[in-house]
Amino acid sequence: MFTGIIEALGTIRDVRREGTNVHFTVATPFAQELKIDQSVAHDGVCLTVVAVDAAAGTHTVTAIDETLRKTNLRTWTPGRRVNLERCLAAGGRFDGHIVQGHVDLTATCEAVEDQQGSWLYRFRHEPGPGRVTVEKGSICINGTSLTCFNSTDDGFSVAIIPYTYEHTTFQDLRPGDPVNLEFDIVGKYVAKLLGR
Repeated sequence: MFTGIIEALGTIRDVRREGTNVHFTVATPFAQELKIDQSVAHDGVCLTVVAVDAAAGTHTVTAIDETLRKTNLRTWTPGRRVNLERCLAAGGRFDGHIVQGHVDLTATCEAVEDQQGSWLYRFRHEPGPGRVTVEKGSICINGTSLTCFNSTDDGFSVAIIPYTYEHTTFQDLRPGDPVNLEFDIVGKYVAKLLGR
């Protein structure tokens, strides 16, 4: 389980295809602390560490075809920065909300507005069962736990404070870019039960 509180920014160093799988090598400040089989969220996608090169400060993860089709990982190229979060340790502080690292779909960034002290982002996604946001509810965008507003069936807005802007990839995000969305797990269960 994750919390959506970004731990560090990583940089994609290498992208290697093998059959339908893609291996991503990522430079990260905590590479020397990682071990093989550990789960790390990359832009909100839970991926398993399959190799670590502590001397180079990198780790490698593998994405299967299903993951590539449902996330923005299919657009990743060397040089891209990604949000990283390691799993929540038992007894650790719970600062965000429950994030599984299971992306529901990608959304499109529609607008970015500099509000002279914060930034307003608007996102649009395909509507559907379980794709629920509520005013002042939680949403996970590229692994970042945020509060949404201006909520509709196919979109919502979020406001980004300077700290979040500086310590996540929101500073790199432009209109038209795809982002990974994970809707609040509680909302998804409620929507499923009501649908019955």
